[in-house]
Amino acid sequence: MKSGFAFAAAAALVFAASSAAAQVAKPPAFAACQSCHAVTKGQKSGMGPNLFGVGGRKAGTLADYKYSPAMVKYGQPWTRANLIEFISNPRTAVPGTKMIYPGQKNPQIAGQLADYLLSLK
Repeated sequence: MKSGFAFAAAAALVFAASSAAAQVAKPPAFAACQSCHAVTKGQKSGMGPNLFGVGGRKAGTLADYKYSPAMVKYGQPWTRANLIEFISNPRTAVPGTKMIYPGQKNPQIAGQLADYLLSLK
């Protein structure tokens, strides 16, 4: 009986640990983003909005950043697909955006950047 309980408890701990979202390693390509974007909770936005907690957040809504009218109008939640589209070509995804980054043309790298951003919780 004790061994069954111990097994169940261990299995629950393993499941809980694997269910917790771990932060994805910062991809080397994020170096281009760091000059404008903060990624630490509570850090003030700079030239671009702080990206901590961006996953699921409605675009154009971070309180301490003045977004372009285009981004406010876009207003979609930041999903993996929306992030990849925006990272790949910001001016096409949100015409009128203030973001000056020309876009990440490599879809694999754009996906890595999106996965990293989504892990910032």
